[in-house]
Amino acid sequence: MPALDEPLKKVLGPATAKVMAEHLGLHTVGDLLHHYPRRYEERGRLTHLADLPMDEHVTVVAQVADARLHTFASSRAPRGKGQRLEVTITDGSGRLQLVFFGNGVHKPHKELLPGTRALFAGKVSVFNRRLQLAHPAYELLRGDPGDPGDPGEAAGETAESWAGALIPIYPATAKLESWKIGKAIQTVLPSAQEAADPLPGSLREGRGLVSLPEALLKIHRPHTKADVADARDRLKWDEAFVLQVALARRRHTDALLPAVPRRPRPDGLLAAFDDRLPFTLTEGQRKVSQEIFDDLATDHPMHRLLQGEVGSGKTLVALRAMLAVVDAGGQAAMLAPTEVLAQQHHRSVTEMMGELAEGGMLGGSEHATKVVLLTGSMGAAARRQALLDLVTGEAGIVIGTHALIEDKVQFHDLGLVVVDEQHRFGVEQRDALRGKGKQPPHLLVMTATPIPRTVAMTVFGDLETSVLDQLPAGRSPIASHVVPAADKPHFLARAWERVREEVAGGHQAYVVCPRIGDEEEDPKKREAAEAEGADKRPPLAVLDVADQLAAGPLKGLKVEVLHGRMAPDDKDAVMRRFAAGETDVLVATTVVEVGVNVPNATAMVIMDADRFGVSQLHQLRGRVGRGSAPGLCLLVTEMPEASPARQRLNAVAATLDGFELSRIDLQQRREGDVLGQAQSGARTSLRVLAVIEDEEIIAEARQEATALVTADPDLTSHPALRTALDALLDDERERYLEKG
Repeated sequence: MPALDEPLKKVLGPATAKVMAEHLGLHTVGDLLHHYPRRYEERGRLTHLADLPMDEHVTVVAQVADARLHTFASSRAPRGKGQRLEVTITDGSGRLQLVFFGNGVHKPHKELLPGTRALFAGKVSVFNRRLQLAHPAYELLRGDPGDPGDPGEAAGETAESWAGALIPIYPATAKLESWKIGKAIQTVLPSAQEAADPLPGSLREGRGLVSLPEALLKIHRPHTKADVADARDRLKWDEAFVLQVALARRRHTDALLPAVPRRPRPDGLLAAFDDRLPFTLTEGQRKVSQEIFDDLATDHPMHRLLQGEVGSGKTLVALRAMLAVVDAGGQAAMLAPTEVLAQQHHRSVTEMMGELAEGGMLGGSEHATKVVLLTGSMGAAARRQALLDLVTGEAGIVIGTHALIEDKVQFHDLGLVVVDEQHRFGVEQRDALRGKGKQPPHLLVMTATPIPRTVAMTVFGDLETSVLDQLPAGRSPIASHVVPAADKPHFLARAWERVREEVAGGHQAYVVCPRIGDEEEDPKKREAAEAEGADKRPPLAVLDVADQLAAGPLKGLKVEVLHGRMAPDDKDAVMRRFAAGETDVLVATTVVEVGVNVPNATAMVIMDADRFGVSQLHQLRGRVGRGSAPGLCLLVTEMPEASPARQRLNAVAATLDGFELSRIDLQQRREGDVLGQAQSGARTSLRVLAVIEDEEIIAEARQEATALVTADPDLTSHPALRTALDALLDDERERYLEKG
């Protein structure tokens, strides 16, 4: 019986082990045991073919309806004749076509006779408007009810040496089919008995959970659906609990760090700023500000997440926290993900503060401080001055990009770090900035789009959360519509008319594209696209679209472009012209996604909208409707009506509720790697726990974990839990949490 840390190549041989390592991230026997089935097919029941996703690798159980061998003229084939085998498989109602070519036709021609049942695996594509799998791998199912299979064949050749009623279907790749993974698991399954149980016995008994070895056995070799349910309940708890213990330990260590308490003066900068505001704070802004001020007043560093709806006034709340720290004699730094954003924040902060931002200048108010901008592309003289203002303490507030993190940057007394748009920053960067305080500074993280509570508990589980859920008065509603450019080209023509109408009404518009357009074309990517026979065109580009619009549907309007590869001064000039109303239409990449605030812009057309994520679309849409006139957002796509991409766009068009959309986004993205924050469903540390559906488990696990860590911070009496923790937090992720 191989040990759990035994490398797979010793057990399964080098070829299989290599594919498992490269494509599935599985290296040891333990890794393979934790590669759980994605779903189960019931023997004798067929997969519903109508719901198969496009362009994804699928595994289905189906029955052959008919098979036809076609001969056609081909210059490449021997004797000038090529062969093509077309097999139609059915689930009883829907059909799917399989195609085999060349030498690949002989074996399936003999084996795939009408009536035969098998597991088929391949990538779903559309050919001549019909769904098909080209060159699928298949494995015959023998001994099925009503199967004409030959009883004389050796039992070892059946699709599943596991003859249970449920056939596990594993996350697989084109190089390694689900049934081969099943056979490999069969080989290592006895090792499951060795698995040490990370859950404390009392917790397991209290919740009626099965032991870990039993759960592993039941998830891979279930006899009934109840077995699967038992196993999943148990394995979900493992994932939730181990992750929450990691985060609870992180919070425990943070709570022991020292920090300088920062309390605002009653008649200082903050009070002067509040007097200047032309409006009153919303109830929510007041409540959240108070939570932040309470944290700042303690002698341990604040670790708070500030999240809220797009446009709920998070910047104002963050600015008030920065002013409170400056009042108390400290400095505050705001870290933005891009130069465009840093400039934008700098501009809006200095506008909001007026003469309070003119410390040391004539006409500055007595409470004033200096607000400086620091970005990588500044001129040498301006940069020297900014660095000097920081080290002498002349500047109370600095707003910048990664340039703030460089070694040369020294602070007089850094008291607060505000990080805008968390997911774009590696944690190393936040950490480097926090290291610039004499003692750990307070930390406030702002996310642009709302995140569901449980995601906040997992991804940002080391932070306390504040939520702004009211929109400030005077914001206008945004109408959103999907424009199906391929099915209904006249809808697209109407979209450009709508843009002209908005401009004629004295307003402005954005057009957003996924690509810039001056990229060198990558020949490898092009070949790959051609090899797939893809009629996929490259995503629409800013430079091309701007030219086409200026010469065509938007002729006569002032159209400008904005993208990340422009020189910073040019970017700034374009933004200023747009903000001043000199430009009618801005064609841009997602550099406009966050924090760009032009209240006169009322319309946004997003080209190839299916190439953006749900949260990103919601974020982009938040750029319009910021003034008193209603906003309009048009999502242009060429995807067919039934595709998942269209359903995603329909969801965005149907609601303005960012919390609802963030749930949809997560369900679409299969959680992503919550710890490594990878943006899509690649190998994730959460295999059975679904952040959205398992809200209660996560909340309970957090309570249990907090209690356990309070009682035993070093986990001395829980060795198996320590081991599980080390496995979860392999070095890189441990660093991620460490630097949270």
